[in-house]
Amino acid sequence: MGVPDVSGDGSIPKEVILEDKTELELIRLIQQLEDEDKQTIFRLVEKMLTTKKFKDFFAKNAAAL
Repeated sequence: MGVPDVSGDGSIPKEVILEDKTELELIRLIQQLEDEDKQTIFRLVEKMLTTKKFKDFFAKNAAAL
């Protein structure tokens, strides 16, 4: 699923395929969003990273039990 590319030059927006973008391009695209949308994305990423860290921690320490 893509995100519309709003170029601002009056042309019809094209779909943005995120899989084709570098990390830097992804950050640039996120920075174009409204503040509330940016915060939503950052909260989701923070939650996923925290969940992964806890899973990794428990997987590592469960083996020691």
